[in-house]
Amino acid sequence: MLDPIGLSVLQGALAGVAEEMGAVLIRASYSSNIKERRDCSAALFDVSGRLIAQAEHIPVHLGAMPESVAAVMDKQPEAGDVFILNDPYRGGTHLPDITLVSPIGLGERLLGFAVTRAHHSDVGGMTPGSMPSGSRELYQEGIVIPPVRIVAKQRPVDDVLDLILANVRTPEIREGDLRAQIAANRVGVTRLVEMARRYGAGDLLSAFDDVLDYAEAGARKVIAELPDGSYRAVEYMEGDGVVDDDIPIAVRVVIKGDELTIDFDGSAPAVAGNVNCPLAVTRSACYFALRVLMSSDVPRNSGAYRPLRIEAPEGSIVNALRPSAVVAGNVETSQRIADAVLLALGEAAQLPAQGQGTMNNLVIGGSGWTYYETIGGGQGASASGPGESGVHVGMSNTLNTPIEALELELPLRVESLQLRYGSGGAGRMRGGDGIERTVRVLTDARLSLLSDRRRHGPQGEESGGSGARGRNLVNGKPVSAKVDMELSEGDVVTVLTPGGGGFGSA
Repeated sequence: MLDPIGLSVLQGALAGVAEEMGAVLIRASYSSNIKERRDCSAALFDVSGRLIAQAEHIPVHLGAMPESVAAVMDKQPEAGDVFILNDPYRGGTHLPDITLVSPIGLGERLLGFAVTRAHHSDVGGMTPGSMPSGSRELYQEGIVIPPVRIVAKQRPVDDVLDLILANVRTPEIREGDLRAQIAANRVGVTRLVEMARRYGAGDLLSAFDDVLDYAEAGARKVIAELPDGSYRAVEYMEGDGVVDDDIPIAVRVVIKGDELTIDFDGSAPAVAGNVNCPLAVTRSACYFALRVLMSSDVPRNSGAYRPLRIEAPEGSIVNALRPSAVVAGNVETSQRIADAVLLALGEAAQLPAQGQGTMNNLVIGGSGWTYYETIGGGQGASASGPGESGVHVGMSNTLNTPIEALELELPLRVESLQLRYGSGGAGRMRGGDGIERTVRVLTDARLSLLSDRRRHGPQGEESGGSGARGRNLVNGKPVSAKVDMELSEGDVVTVLTPGGGGFGSA
């Protein structure tokens, strides 16, 4: 067993490998969605498919990655292979998030897996950008890729790549981004092999257990400090892209000793639209909520989630079955699941007020080009200070696309980008302000919007005020939270994002 110093050194080294993988992916990618917004993630897994280390990237990506590795493990992976997948019902989240998994071997011994996941701004489907608001089944959302080899024994499988590129609107950019993922995975493979040679493969694999056990102990300590009990909350999705009715997500959090159960019994059945979640996404949102309780020194790996049990009724909005549409489940419902769990946990621990709780997905595209952006908003205030303004909140952790990059690459012009002053909830500590982003299209195009918190603003805490609700406008006229529509040259799209909730009475 490692001593505390050795454990800290190893954990730092593993996290450093994941960070290096992410840096390579960002610098080598072609699309602004990855190289500018950094909508990607990287992680290392052991030979049993347990998350060992992750970079500080996208929460909704990272928490769902273990399912991707498990799906690949069923395919008899070998060192020198690279698997690709995006099927939400076989290890993925939604179709634009493409995952590459590379087995890591030393001699005849398998050591683990290097994994990257990146949001590709078009994977086919019924609308440019592959984020339609009106999809009713998975197959309308893009090409579905089961776990298959894109590299076999270090040789590219060109037929698989050709098949994927034939089904997307921007094949050159997609190929560049996929090759960037392969390069990033190669870095992870190389670095872990170097570590195995330095420490010995057997000792390194044994040390993985120590890293996981340390995270588990930290998580159990946090949970044990909370009062035992059963805590309930309900949150609502604002329509599913087909109907506009509120859709309940019910949660019961049970704390018993150093273990925690999250039960979604009472949540809505899977809906006709695309706000459904595969179980991997629901699990990822629960992991995020648990992480909020922990200090930064608890490693972000599978050990930290051992005390957590998740119960999600099969066929419900939080555990949908094929062929339910899911593209908004990953980006919007994941936020509401996390909000619901944190709302329940807030009865047992003092937590910040709610943040904006939506990713404000703005997608515009035409012949041969696509633009995708998630737009920041207000963070909730807490006892220790006001909420941050204009930041990504919850399950997202991306940056914005710089105006210069957007206008250089796409037939778009940014008319305004500024904070939405005064949109944060009132209180002793004010919630953070949202963002106002206005974009003019310079050619005919198609718009898709996937957003939420347009009807129910983020709640304040300890008598703090709610954050302002978001709004979507086209040529100054309101449109719904989830919409697909044609745009003509010169049309203007404005997204006003929600503010965060306030904390305490003013």
